[in-house]
Formats: sequence, C-alpha cells, structure tokens
Amino acid sequence: MPELILGFDTETTGLSVSSERAISYGFCAYRFGHLVWSEQFFVIPDRPISYGAKRVHGLSLEDLEAKREHWAVLSVEEGLTRAVGILRDYHELGAHIIGSNVVHFDLEMLRRSSMSVLGKELNDDYFDISLLRIIDVIDHDLVIEPSRAMRPKRGQASLCRHYGVKQGGHDALGDARAAVEIFMEQVVRNNAGQASLDLWTEPESFADSVRVEGNRRSPRFSNAVKW
Repeated sequence: MPELILGFDTETTGLSVSSERAISYGFCAYRFGHLVWSEQFFVIPDRPISYGAKRVHGLSLEDLEAKREHWAVLSVEEGLTRAVGILRDYHELGAHIIGSNVVHFDLEMLRRSSMSVLGKELNDDYFDISLLRIIDVIDHDLVIEPSRAMRPKRGQASLCRHYGVKQGGHDALGDARAAVEIFMEQVVRNNAGQASLDLWTEPESFADSVRVEGNRRSPRFSNAVKW
C-alpha cells in the first residue's frame, strides 16, 4: 500500500468526456491509511446539466448557486486550475491517485476541458497528466478476481457492497473517500489481512508540505486559486 494516497472524483454535467464539464471536484488525502486532508468545491458550468446527470447526483444550477454560503463555488476556469494544482502538488509528494474509472472518465474530462478552456494539454513541465501514479479500484479488482462469473458487476456501488464500504452517494468527496476505502480493503484482503506500506516520502519532507489551520490540515498549494 502506498504511503500517500489521493482519492479523486468528480460529478459532471453529463457522460461525454469530450463535451461535458465537472460541476464538483472531491479530493481526500490518506497517509499510512489515515485521512489527513480533504476538500470539495463546486463549479458553475458553461453548459446545461443533463437530465440524466441530475438524476444521478441531484444537482441543478440553482443547487450549485445555493452552495455559495458554505462551499467554494468557482468558475469552470478556476475549478480546472485548482484541480490541476492539487493533482500536481500531490504527485510531487509521491502520492498515488485513486478512483473508480478515474483514467477514462474523471482525468480524461479534466484533460479535455483543460485543453478547451485553459488552452493547456497537461503535458508540459508544469504538469504532465500521463505521469500520474494511478490505481483504478475497478481495474485493481479485476486483477484480484479476474472471473466475471464470480463478480459480474464492478462499478463503485457494487464494490462498496462487496468490500463492506459505505457508499459515497454520488457526491464527489464521498465517492473519492469510498474509492480509497475500497482500495484499502482490497489490499488487506489480498494480503490475508496484512497491509504493507510502501514509503514514498520522508516523514520530515511530508510534514514540511502541510500546515495546520485550526483543526484542518491542508497541503501548501503554491498554484492554488485564491478566493
């Protein structure tokens, strides 16, 4: 098990990675299997939220606007910039990115949206998305149990039920946490109950990258959006 893990999930306006947008981003960092930081922020999209997507996550444009009282609600450009900054900073700390269908959906939508909105292909010296250390819990489960007959359904909801993990409820942060907890259960069960930790960062260097704000721990994002 990697020492540092970053769970990542999005809720979106629809299912097309080439034309839809993320309307919420969820991130949660675990170190040595313990939650050390999390963040969720919302985005006002530049296109409508499809009926099918709203049925899944329950968010309308009015719902997003109403969240301003308690949450960060950003523009599409600000949301993309912040999400890329978080992924970049945690990648530099040695983190593995964990999610469900995260390569083909969440990260691919992020990449395509960045190209169309920010004019950045995410393959430069600042951030190269192809270099991320990624663990998809669905692919990981296929390695653990390749038989489709033994486990015909591999979606996150099915994996939550199989591994006894509380479902995220189509909430970006909740789903990000559920994906990490599925992965940890996969590791423990596959190692007959023994979880081993692969150290990627020195404790001192990680401590230097984190600051304490009251009871909240958060990484120093040199390129994070300010609001």
